[in-house]
Amino acid sequence: MKPLSATAELAIETEGLVKRFGDLAAVDGVDLVVPTGSVYGFLGPNGSGKTTTIRVLLGLLGASSGSARMLGRPMPDAALEVLPHVGALIEGPAFYPWLTGRQNLARFDAAGPDGQRRTRRQRIDEALARVGLTVAANKKFRAYSLGMRQGLAQAMLRPRQLLVLDEPTNGMDPQGTREIRHLIRELAAEGSTVFLSSHLLSEIEQVCTHVAVMSLGKLLAQGTLAELQAAGTSRLEVQADDARLAAQVLDRLGLTELSVDAGASTVSAALDGHRPEDCCRELVLAGVGVRSLTTVRPSLEDTFVALTGEGFDVAR
Repeated sequence: MKPLSATAELAIETEGLVKRFGDLAAVDGVDLVVPTGSVYGFLGPNGSGKTTTIRVLLGLLGASSGSARMLGRPMPDAALEVLPHVGALIEGPAFYPWLTGRQNLARFDAAGPDGQRRTRRQRIDEALARVGLTVAANKKFRAYSLGMRQGLAQAMLRPRQLLVLDEPTNGMDPQGTREIRHLIRELAAEGSTVFLSSHLLSEIEQVCTHVAVMSLGKLLAQGTLAELQAAGTSRLEVQADDARLAAQVLDRLGLTELSVDAGASTVSAALDGHRPEDCCRELVLAGVGVRSLTTVRPSLEDTFVALTGEGFDVAR
């Protein structure tokens, strides 16, 4: 299948995207910017509007207002042109339970726009091997574990320019999760854009180059992973021979959110734009014996809590 000759720098772009169900705005004015070639983490708790957004992007639901483009084409108007170049997994894979994994993939492949029967078996063998299901290829799909079902859904029979994955590690054990993580990195290295929806911070932090944060249907923030983390306030942590004196010096310099642990001889404070080296110099000049001085940048979890004011799942 010949790739689309998209000139756009964005694999996905939405403007003011809204999807209403009666009076409820499940997606409320979302402006997504997904760079081509990125691994884009679509982050938010269950019920935040992630899956509804994906369904609208793929043309499975109609938008109430706003616009969407995929691979440089308007959706859903260009769905017949775009979707053959998009691999998608939404809320679990759908296969025939009475057929084997290999038979399911054969039917999926035959339904494609360019069947290529002579090379079908080779493609299926390569796809099964890629997700570690060669041994289970002839098992009935109904006998597959949830993790194996997800893995089979990831068996890309043909290269895709864009992969849209909604909770791809749902139900997987740690080994399966690592394998899917490796597969995502591999597909991205081969040139695919990966749009990964998840409620697991650890998953997003380990594989994504870009992140968006959703909550209650609204897009709260998006950018590179580094940009989102940098948007939070870094903290200065100092271990000194006199933590209370160190706190007085930092307070005089204008640092805020001071916290003193006299027992551990440590003090921490929000840097608020102050340079750590300047703080260190002033501490030494004031006679504070500095044992260590560390700048702690906010984690993705810290950033999420700052944006939404609520906790989040950080691991399975």
